[in-house]
Amino acid sequence: MIRKRKPHVIITIGMAGAGKSTFVQRINSYLHSQNPPQPPYILNLDPAVTHLPFEANIDIRDTVNYKEVMKQYNLGPNGGILTALNLFTTKFDQVLDLVEKRAETVDYIILDTPGQIEIFTWSASGAIITDAVASSFPTVVAYIIDTPRTTAPATFMSNMLYACSIMYKTKLPFILVFNKTDAQPHNFALEWMQDFEAFQVALASHSGSRDSEGEPTYMNSLMNSMSLVLDEFYKHLKAVGVSSRTGDGIKEFFEAVEESRETYRTYDVKEDSMNRLMKDLAVDRATNPKAAAEDRWASDEEDDDDDLDVNLIDRSKWLKSPFV
Repeated sequence: MIRKRKPHVIITIGMAGAGKSTFVQRINSYLHSQNPPQPPYILNLDPAVTHLPFEANIDIRDTVNYKEVMKQYNLGPNGGILTALNLFTTKFDQVLDLVEKRAETVDYIILDTPGQIEIFTWSASGAIITDAVASSFPTVVAYIIDTPRTTAPATFMSNMLYACSIMYKTKLPFILVFNKTDAQPHNFALEWMQDFEAFQVALASHSGSRDSEGEPTYMNSLMNSMSLVLDEFYKHLKAVGVSSRTGDGIKEFFEAVEESRETYRTYDVKEDSMNRLMKDLAVDRATNPKAAAEDRWASDEEDDDDDLDVNLIDRSKWLKSPFV
């Protein structure tokens, strides 16, 4: 009997307003529209979202009450999201158990992360979740970019620097997803990535690139230098343009996802992610044992695993196919 290959995990990350949730809704619809349908297994990791354009199989909001966390710990919005994600992470082994039970029946597992990008990318809980899934399944990071807001060279460079930092932190196959191409084609971005001189011309022609004496400004010189540094970075990633509104480019996105599976195998990401996962857990407990002890679920019988299980809900049996 031929064993089915493991499902591919897609972690969607991006700045607030880049269209992550709409993108997840679009790829969800695309997979349902295939013949035969390939419904993905979706995890929503944003505890503060009020509305999702798709139905998640596992929703952090079913497990953690974001507003109650803010009230109990006297936190602001961002602190509440971070603490809710920390609490959810303490049970992520149970999440993985649920996901692995469905591994034989799904081809894709999609993680929709919080809109506040730094809460997931630079927190211990975000690192633990990322390394946990990457140590179990082929995983790719999809970095969603708001294309219309990236036409200015400075904004484009900021996005590329952030993408670069995430790629080297996660050490996972990486896809740049230029979203909203129905409003702004992404050709300019591809040209800037492939042609150093084209970016230099755009930078020089942008307002504010020179001071009152006609000399390049400090920021202009910095971006010139960074574009040279990033030239090597561009060679190690894939970039696709998509429109979450119309569906254009979604097929090309999944082709890039399939190509990333080979990258995952080549660099032995699984072993590296497992080593970093164990290191993250050890460092977090050693440096802040009090916080580790407090970030536990309130339970009358904390040692009873059956009591903990009831807080996680797999909605799969209630989900319906979305309209495409």
